[in-house]
Amino acid sequence: MNKPQKKLLNIPRTQISIGDIFLFLGQTKQTENMFRQERVVIDNIEPQLSCGTFFIKRVVGDKVIVKADVLGDGHDLIQAELLVKHETEKKPSHFRMVDLGNDVYTAEFQTTKQGFYAYWVTGWVDNALNWQHGIEAKIADGQHVKSELLDGLQYLKHLSKHGKKAEKAYAMDLIGKFEDEKAYQEAIAEAGSDKLHALFLAYPQRILTNKSRELRVYVDRKKANFSTWYEFFPRSAAAEAGKHGTFKDSERLLPRIHSMGFDTIYLPPIHPIGEINRKGKNNTTNAEDGDSGVPWGIGSKQGGHKAIHPELGTEADFKHFIKEANKLGMEVAMDLAFQAAPDHPYISSNPEWFRKRPDGTMQYAENPPKKYQDIVNFYFETKAYKELWQELLDVTLKWIGFGIKIFRVDNPHTKPYYFWHWLIDEVKKQHPDVLFLAEAFSRPKVMQQLAKQGFSQSYTYFTWRVQKHEIISYLVELTQSEMKEYYRPNFWPNTPDINPYHLQGANEAMHLVRYALAATLCGNIGIYGPVFEYMVTDAMPGKEEYLNSEKYEVRHWDWNAENKLTHLISRINKFRREHPALQQTNNVQFCHIENDHLIAYHKWNDDRSDELLIVVNLDPYYTQTGYVQLPLASLGIATGHEVLMQDLITDNGYYWHGEWNYVELHPALPFHIFQINK
Repeated sequence: MNKPQKKLLNIPRTQISIGDIFLFLGQTKQTENMFRQERVVIDNIEPQLSCGTFFIKRVVGDKVIVKADVLGDGHDLIQAELLVKHETEKKPSHFRMVDLGNDVYTAEFQTTKQGFYAYWVTGWVDNALNWQHGIEAKIADGQHVKSELLDGLQYLKHLSKHGKKAEKAYAMDLIGKFEDEKAYQEAIAEAGSDKLHALFLAYPQRILTNKSRELRVYVDRKKANFSTWYEFFPRSAAAEAGKHGTFKDSERLLPRIHSMGFDTIYLPPIHPIGEINRKGKNNTTNAEDGDSGVPWGIGSKQGGHKAIHPELGTEADFKHFIKEANKLGMEVAMDLAFQAAPDHPYISSNPEWFRKRPDGTMQYAENPPKKYQDIVNFYFETKAYKELWQELLDVTLKWIGFGIKIFRVDNPHTKPYYFWHWLIDEVKKQHPDVLFLAEAFSRPKVMQQLAKQGFSQSYTYFTWRVQKHEIISYLVELTQSEMKEYYRPNFWPNTPDINPYHLQGANEAMHLVRYALAATLCGNIGIYGPVFEYMVTDAMPGKEEYLNSEKYEVRHWDWNAENKLTHLISRINKFRREHPALQQTNNVQFCHIENDHLIAYHKWNDDRSDELLIVVNLDPYYTQTGYVQLPLASLGIATGHEVLMQDLITDNGYYWHGEWNYVELHPALPFHIFQINK
């Protein structure tokens, strides 16, 4: 019999478009689907992003819980499996899926190493289990089932070729009994046995198996989920006022920062700063003699993105700084700012990488109404884009060679998404430990797209979420929507760019509140260090910007100063390191409390070996009281059962006996971090 011919589209060759080709391919695929003999449909697989276009994210040790609709025609029993294969493995692992009801099946697997895992679902009608189910019903009804026993021989023969020696022997013994009329009673007893049922499950006959498309999960090291950042400008690290700090000066600060519980040192750009159009103090357009300029205006006659500002030290000094941080268990995060000053060496060596105005002048960066006269953007629409991309990758790889494993990427949303996808993918192929934080305070879908394209962590709107309903709504979005699968938030109360209105002129209590919220709600957090811990709040009038900002000038700090805020930051960071419940973001449940100035939430780790209740007074001026509803059902606690609530900060213990419990928080210590002892 001749095979059916595929019908070509009736379009003249000269008029065929890309759309026509896709239409033809779709018709071809549709024709093939008409002859599929599988009896099981697989649909609605979770988790997946954009029909599998993007990968979900996990860290080593995390579980991936997969659900899928798996259904067959008629009343036959079906089986489903989750198959998982790491990119370094040749064969997949099999995980039998459990029926949750309503044709929803689930299984889970644990990630054990970094890199990509592929996972997919298969399903089939299980004829052996159908046979066993049917014969059990007939035996229970008193029917003679000799014919059914003989029908079951085909399934026993399959078992006789699989499994352990004893299992094969058991199957062979049953074959003899099923064929022997004298062994009828023994045969029917074994036909419905749990032992035989278990073997059918363990060694199924996968006939006409349907397979879903493969999905992917990328697994990072654990620091992608849990990190505590401290940002400072090394040029402000000098012990004496009026001097430009160096990497050697910065080394002096490492033990102090480490003692406060930070594990990531983030430095703004360390490269030579442009001299043309250099900004002066407080963002003035005309710099005076001695003005240090903005570190993000990268490049001068002293070098560009592959060079170090000479006043900070040498390459050897920077490598030594990184090693000293590593000795203390900290990592150095470097700023990756892909933009140039007007006198960057690239301007003359590769003018095709930049855009000029019609009058021949260079187009500087703008974000109307803001103007950045000291910065020129790369022109990503250049015909020489491949050379540009490769050079920016080379820049990244150079600093990785110094020992840098973390990059905070400046304004990634002003560069093409697919450029970042390519760069991050190329880096990860060689250096899977490297993490990228996207500094993009932009529209939600823009920030989400960057995360989908591969960024390991992302800045968030936490900086501006102050009221109780705002905080709850935002955390629900981050932890209960699809974002939980790919968007790893990093909560920053402040940055050198942002002095939020609620911190302008703020008292100590407000700083305590903002740090406690960030540190207990999110696995990844960071602060613009000295300005936050010393509560520098002066602002440019009418703007969310710092007065006398360190972006534009060298500042001098008393790095030996301590206060209540530095002490409590250290305490909170200590408990972040000790409590797995605080080392992740997604496991959070907000608790009812009838006071809009009080917010309460339950946090736990995956195996619930560590459970906490956090209560925060959002009012920095007045004592607030209320009754918090303990989530007894979630905690698995019976009503009336005594629970010891141990405050980690004060070490005071409180016995709670009911569902509703009284709390009172003064601005002097505006939060409880309770360990729940059931």
